[in-house]
Amino acid sequence: MKSFLSISDLSAIQIKQLIDRAIVLKAEVNKKGGHDTLPLKNKSMAMIFDKSSLRTRLSFEVGMTQLGGHAVYLAPDDIKLGKRETIHDTAKVINSMADIIIARVSSHEDVTELARYSTVPVINAMTDVEHPCQVLADLMTIYEQFGTFVGLKLAYLGDADANVIYSLALAAQILNLELAIAAPKGYEMAPAARKQVPNVKHYNDPVKAVTGAQVVITDTWVSMGKEAESQQRIKELTPFQVTSELMAKADPKAIFLHCLPAYRGKEMTAEVIDGPQSVAFEEAENRLHAQKAVVLELLT
Repeated sequence: MKSFLSISDLSAIQIKQLIDRAIVLKAEVNKKGGHDTLPLKNKSMAMIFDKSSLRTRLSFEVGMTQLGGHAVYLAPDDIKLGKRETIHDTAKVINSMADIIIARVSSHEDVTELARYSTVPVINAMTDVEHPCQVLADLMTIYEQFGTFVGLKLAYLGDADANVIYSLALAAQILNLELAIAAPKGYEMAPAARKQVPNVKHYNDPVKAVTGAQVVITDTWVSMGKEAESQQRIKELTPFQVTSELMAKADPKAIFLHCLPAYRGKEMTAEVIDGPQSVAFEEAENRLHAQKAVVLELLT
């Protein structure tokens, strides 16, 4: 890989290799509190953000430090990507000083343009179209729990016209995972996106999607930038809330995933996310380890 802009940049073999590496990195840190070597000593990461973040910033910054490198956070007012100066010029300046760029930006076109002009690797840390780093951490979490991807059914409930579920659907296509999506009318995956993931099943009934699933997934109903639609979204998505009753329709050993932030009483009940089937906070931690594996793949 020159850069990591989409989960579809990876083959099934590459996904598995990155997960294996992430699991080793996680074990090293948990056992020893750090890594034996510092493979990214004297390496620098430029972190471009035009959206607020907890997990993304923390995981990349801590990860770079653990590997011996240094991360520089560039806030929205520092950069104003594509406004104060062209993306071409921004890329040329940054790649003359930093070894890798991560970008959490509103427009997917911006991150692809950044990668086009940059001579150093670029990682998509979230755009309006995809969130490949999140999905790699999701896959790592699933693999940790089941030890395989073979024979698993994933069910996603909620707004299906969103970046995380689109990346997840692409990953399911690559890994030949069964994925069922349940969304109300008006919140289905866009037709153009559906064409890229023909094996995904789409429902308007959450019970049909969840029945027999080993992994149940949801996401925030009101994403950043959609706050004005909050009341309407809550009303229309409430029938797709993940409850204990709905989890009971899944496989008895099913796990619950949520990329966070989570809003108890909305997309899921507190009983679900704080219950024994939830691995949402393990999933959050795995952002750190999965992303370290990606950064190492790109820089070593």
